[in-house]
Amino acid sequence: MRKRRYDAHWAFLPVTLLACWAGIPAPTLTESPNTTPPNIVYIYMDDLGVEETAPYGHPIFKTPNLSRMTAEGLKFTQHYAGTSVCAPSRCALMTGMHTGHCEVRGNIQMNPHGQMPISPETVTVAERLKEAGYETALFGKWGLGIEGTTGEPTRQGFDTYYGYLDQVLAHNNFPAYLIRNGRREDLGNKVVWEPKTALFKGLGSFTPEPKVYSNDLFTKEGLQFIARPHKKPFYLYLSYTLPHNNGEAPKDQRFQAPTLAPYDNEPPGGPAWTPLEKNYAATIARMDDYVGQIMDALKKQGLATNTLVLFSSDNGSTEDIPERFAKSNRLRGMKRSPYEGGIRAPLIAWWPGKVKPGVSYLPSAQWDFLATACDLAGVKLAKPTDGLSMVPTLLSQGQQAQHDHLYWEFHEQGGWQAIRQGNLKLIHKVKTDQYELYDLSRDPAEQTNRIEQEPETAIRLKNLMASARTPSAHFNFGRNQ
Repeated sequence: MRKRRYDAHWAFLPVTLLACWAGIPAPTLTESPNTTPPNIVYIYMDDLGVEETAPYGHPIFKTPNLSRMTAEGLKFTQHYAGTSVCAPSRCALMTGMHTGHCEVRGNIQMNPHGQMPISPETVTVAERLKEAGYETALFGKWGLGIEGTTGEPTRQGFDTYYGYLDQVLAHNNFPAYLIRNGRREDLGNKVVWEPKTALFKGLGSFTPEPKVYSNDLFTKEGLQFIARPHKKPFYLYLSYTLPHNNGEAPKDQRFQAPTLAPYDNEPPGGPAWTPLEKNYAATIARMDDYVGQIMDALKKQGLATNTLVLFSSDNGSTEDIPERFAKSNRLRGMKRSPYEGGIRAPLIAWWPGKVKPGVSYLPSAQWDFLATACDLAGVKLAKPTDGLSMVPTLLSQGQQAQHDHLYWEFHEQGGWQAIRQGNLKLIHKVKTDQYELYDLSRDPAEQTNRIEQEPETAIRLKNLMASARTPSAHFNFGRNQ
């Protein structure tokens, strides 16, 4: 299905977001400083907490390739996911809209199965890059519409895809099958299907005798895509399912890795880790290996100097992460949480010769990706966006626009909203109508609620929070319009 081609060349600075939504013209982006548009590789992890890798301070996990990527690239310390759960974060990443404006704001399960599909009118980063002449490919998890729906990746700008379209199927890293451009491909894994429920539609599963590992296949597809001749720039979206748990498996099998390396005998000379702990740690190690393979392949093909690689994750750590690995976390909260541990995400940018090594403290979010990609490709933004191009920071060129505020919402467990302006962050727990106020500059772990000490600040942020979202037919915290 063809979508309308947009020709307006707009970027929407945060101080003018409300005006933009009212239809008032906004300032324009500066043209991309690159004469040759770069390739873009976005590596997206699933439930990888911001503190779960060596570059972000984890004391146990060995992630040498991410450490190399960080040493050669730019690490962002104030980057955020779209929210603290899968589908809406992915919608924010793909569409450049935060979860108060984007179409998919929660993990709604649809009939016959799968999550709520994005509509034909939704404009994705893949569509904009394809219109700019890019080849586009997705290997991994999607979660924004199954085959045959309007959200299928090939109807949303991707030339090709291979992986999981339904997030429930993606819980099992040794699945019975994957989908390639609308067709099932059996993998030979013999899975145990869970009983059919209204939520998971009988598609939850686990694999007692695992053989074929989906994430190895995604890496293989990505490497083959990189190695083949390219007459045009490309956008490669590698959306892994690591280290997401498998909630349908027995508790001691909720994390499964093909091998336990390099943690087979961990810790040397001490009490042995449990099999679950070894599997979780091995999953992190395998994830890191994939990153190294992608970087090495780009160098081997002579593409590294014209390819931007971004590494991030969709939300905070899974609630099933073994305590041994979570106890060193400094940030409060995990997946589904409004606190920094739930929504803060890693972001490492690698582009040899273009991105200077260092650390950026720029507050940014995954809804900035569309504006950034469009800026690099030299194409115009399609419609109002909550994102800002990060090109000035990435390339150390020009003036970096700053967000006036960042906004998130979540529609499970009673619902919550959160807004950050400067270092101040307001959280609203919708079901109980309770508010919390934190100063992240003095209290990054969000331990001291200042809602009573700073009533005027609280009122100002409450008003800003109320104006930051638009109504949704599907996501209104259980309230009627």
